[in-house]
Amino acid sequence: MSNLVIVPTYNEKENVEALIKAIFSLSVPFEVLIIDDNSPDGTASIVKNLQSANNNIHLIERPGKMGLGTAYIAGFSWALEKGFKYIFEMDADFSHDPNDLVRLFNTCNDGVADVSIGSRYVSGVNVINWPLSRVLMSYIASIYVRVITGMKIKDTTAGFICYRKEVLENIKPLRIKSRGYCFQIEMKFIAWKLGYKLVEVPIIFTDRKQGISKMSGGIFSEALYGVLRMKLRSFFIRYKRQGV
Repeated sequence: MSNLVIVPTYNEKENVEALIKAIFSLSVPFEVLIIDDNSPDGTASIVKNLQSANNNIHLIERPGKMGLGTAYIAGFSWALEKGFKYIFEMDADFSHDPNDLVRLFNTCNDGVADVSIGSRYVSGVNVINWPLSRVLMSYIASIYVRVITGMKIKDTTAGFICYRKEVLENIKPLRIKSRGYCFQIEMKFIAWKLGYKLVEVPIIFTDRKQGISKMSGGIFSEALYGVLRMKLRSFFIRYKRQGV
């Protein structure tokens, strides 16, 4: 198979098995890489039990909470080493509908996009079960990022994404400076600066039903300040693809 879904986890025992089974039920074949930050609830043990019956489930165990950005960087490095053609980011809590993986895949596989983004805001505000304050915080953050960076992406903080292999090879994720939620913004920003085509695919985002949310106002504050630093750094970088 040439498709890998990377799912960072921390205390996701209520969701991880159901999510993996939902992904494997789709019409497009996917492999799954779980990156677990030493979840005390036994998330990794559940994944190991599933691995015994399915060799398309992979697991990276890390010693503790090391941040979303570093989890994806580890996953991208593993995926590129193994030669996957399409690499996906996805949350573990069913806020991203697994069925939408097929739409993200088709958008890239059909040549429409180099990066397809599951977007909450490209066709209005499609968020379920968030308090209004959180919707506003997220929506305003995306507007702020568009103003600072010049990107036309409506959902700049989205974490439901498909990358073509070549895009990650040229972004070189190990060079990404951001480690928190600004990581998502910086990945899109560099792909855009490299001239890749980013296309938003409308999705409905549903807040988690099981487990505890890791989101906070502090995370958004970190992202907002990180965007300014990212934009300032960009003035001193020459963005060029390999072989171009």
